[in-house]
Amino acid sequence: MSELKVDAGASTDEEPLKDVFDQAMKMFEKIESTNEPTNSDAMQISLKAAIAKFEKATNLVSLSGMFSSNESLEELPTETLQYLLLPALLGTLSLKLCRQPRKEVINLAEIYFRDFLQRCKDYGVTDIEVPQPTDNQSQKVERVVTEQVKIANMVHSREAKIKRYKEMKELKEKLATLSKAMSSELVDDETKREYFTTMLQSYVSQAMDELGSIEQEKPLLEYMEKHAGEPKPKQPRAPPLRPVIIAKDAIQKAVFGAGYPSLPTMTVEEFYDKRVRDGIFPSAANIPHQTIQGTETEDDDAERANKDQLEEDDDPEELARKRNMDEYKDDHRRGWGNRYNRS
Repeated sequence: MSELKVDAGASTDEEPLKDVFDQAMKMFEKIESTNEPTNSDAMQISLKAAIAKFEKATNLVSLSGMFSSNESLEELPTETLQYLLLPALLGTLSLKLCRQPRKEVINLAEIYFRDFLQRCKDYGVTDIEVPQPTDNQSQKVERVVTEQVKIANMVHSREAKIKRYKEMKELKEKLATLSKAMSSELVDDETKREYFTTMLQSYVSQAMDELGSIEQEKPLLEYMEKHAGEPKPKQPRAPPLRPVIIAKDAIQKAVFGAGYPSLPTMTVEEFYDKRVRDGIFPSAANIPHQTIQGTETEDDDAERANKDQLEEDDDPEELARKRNMDEYKDDHRRGWGNRYNRS
């Protein structure tokens, strides 16, 4: 047990430790209750100011020699119990910093949380084992773990989380009741001691959760850091699709060529000749009784000549057919049957 006891309010600085800590706690509570975005300029300024206050309080505690490793929680004066929270408060605020490299932020917060948990264990606030930091080298070594062990670890971790959640809920309810009692001017020493002890137990659970989150974030940051300088693989760009316009004749080809020089065009004759060369269409020599453009068969010529002769001879049947056709055209205008062009 330490022989030397220094008053908690004593300080080598002009400002007493209690005043510094109380000011920092007010700033901390305001940060925790605000709806201001964490990455805003105002929030980052407030964070740094609160961290600076807590760091100053930590330095004052260290200078006073307030805590000793061979003491128990019962031996500590009631007013000094709240200063055991300093590492947890600094770790909580540090995780909110956004203007520094994330890896540095979580490393700093990890140090604070581990120090807090170890100190709480030394003083008997908790009996949990402080998690050991992950060794990156050991992660690379392959280990043979049976499925039964994996499942057991998962169940244990899940049960531990459920247990901490229930404990946290109970501690919050207890803190809410004690906070009302602490606001009274006539609060007794026993109530104060119970309030500070409950706060320590509450932050023990929070520190465990934060360390778990940090351990999950570490490999992600390492992966991002490893691949940050690597160029992104370039996908081969497919050639752009270009339309092939089939023009009807040489005149239209010239018009399209002048208006759309980037679009490949060809006449019907050029298109047909290309298909013949490709072996898709038959050549003109292999097509009997017809030519490539506008040809007619001998039967069509004979039928037309026969109709002309009947008209000259005033054939009654031919005259009746033509009269009926004229009447049909009068009653059925051209285009009426084309439903696609109707408005």
